[in-house]
Amino acid sequence: MTQSQHPPDGISQGALAGLVAEAVQQALIQRGIVLDPQTLVSASAIAGSLAAAVPFLPQEQRLAIGSFKGECTALASEFFQAMAELASGDFASADSSDESPTAASAAPSSPPRANDLQSVLIEDWAGEVAGSTYLEEHFRIPRSTLHRWQRRNEVIALRKGGRKHVFPLAQFIDGRPASGIPEVLSAFGNPRLAWFWLTRPSPELHDRIPIEVLKQDMVCDVVSAARRFSST
Repeated sequence: MTQSQHPPDGISQGALAGLVAEAVQQALIQRGIVLDPQTLVSASAIAGSLAAAVPFLPQEQRLAIGSFKGECTALASEFFQAMAELASGDFASADSSDESPTAASAAPSSPPRANDLQSVLIEDWAGEVAGSTYLEEHFRIPRSTLHRWQRRNEVIALRKGGRKHVFPLAQFIDGRPASGIPEVLSAFGNPRLAWFWLTRPSPELHDRIPIEVLKQDMVCDVVSAARRFSST
């Protein structure tokens, strides 16, 4: 529905947003929330716009919103984190709008170049991936730990949507990245190529899937195979 369509009392979406924004602003002030004036106005306006949009949604969408329940606070925090990253242009590893895992549908049939994988949607080749919020909530991996692993090349992080990173879930075992991932990353020098190789049957490993072999603690076999493959 568009902004010209009105709920039963006849108020427009824009007018309703203004009323809600004013109420939010007053509530923040009355509760002693200390914000600079520009941030106060912006936050109130966003809250007003979001709340005012709900009455104009189709019924099925309004019902879907209700299913989030307690997740709304976390979603709101992620929304503002994403806005801050876009506004500042700063690199943020694996934050922002953390998604629930997304799964692969089809994969390239031959070893690609890094540029080839860059142009293909992650969901189409990488398997299930998720961001830091999901990993913290479901795998109990603190964000600080995840970021430290990423800085040390101990975990594979795939860039998605510009500045955001997601993490393939298949690399984790008992809440940690599988052993040998740093060496595989070093052999390929590119996380996309490394993960593509790790998740496809490898002739060097008798057509076994390298990431599954890593999870069996056969690190030397996988690292040697990765080095042989990358050298060719």
